[in-house]
Amino acid sequence: MDTNIRIMPCLDMQNGRVVKGVHFVDIRDAGDPVACARAYCDAGADELALLDITATVEGRGTMLDVVKRVAEATSVPFTVGGGISDVSTARQVLDAGANKVSTSSAAFREPEVIEEMIKEFGPDTVTVAIDVDQNPDLPSGYEVYIDGGRTATGADAVEWARRVDGYGVKVILPTSKAGDGARTGFDLPVIRAIKDAVSAEVVASGGAGELEHFHQAVEAGATILLAASVFHFGVIEIGELKEFLRGKGVAVC
Repeated sequence: MDTNIRIMPCLDMQNGRVVKGVHFVDIRDAGDPVACARAYCDAGADELALLDITATVEGRGTMLDVVKRVAEATSVPFTVGGGISDVSTARQVLDAGANKVSTSSAAFREPEVIEEMIKEFGPDTVTVAIDVDQNPDLPSGYEVYIDGGRTATGADAVEWARRVDGYGVKVILPTSKAGDGARTGFDLPVIRAIKDAVSAEVVASGGAGELEHFHQAVEAGATILLAASVFHFGVIEIGELKEFLRGKGVAVC
């Protein structure tokens, strides 16, 4: 593999605090975002993600004050998602200190937003996130969900990823609704199916519970390994994970 594997802790945000749920619900507090960001940078994270999990549902933009404070505390590339619906809101988030923006529901509803953001900010700055759940009636067996995993769309997840890839996006972030917070392992079939369909990098997200789960995701084609609860609650340390992957012959940053 040409690309070194990167570890990306994810800070899910609600009301200015880091939180973590299971299957996108059952939310519990996991700390202060600035303290978490600083600790993850010190621990060896390669990138960070900050996701305002209720911005889209509440019809508002991302909390820019939180973005600014977290940006000041980070020393690694920093992606922000949640409530980023157009070029204007993306610019505000980038001006607040984010290195990249992630869009999901807005991109699905109005795919031209993806093109507009790439034209304005460049392909390296735009990530498209895709929440997925199993649906055996669709060709790939996976359906796209929007609105923080609340709304089924009827659209095939792999087909949507292929379309997103066609816009020139460099990173696609599929999250398994079934796996989210469950610590039962990443949804490897969907990682594999999307990686086989696109040229973009694929992020493994949703379900990490033990070291081997991350190695399995790499084997399935993911080059960015995202997790939240196992990092937030000290189940796995980033240094420990990198050492484990190196022991498996995986090139990590």
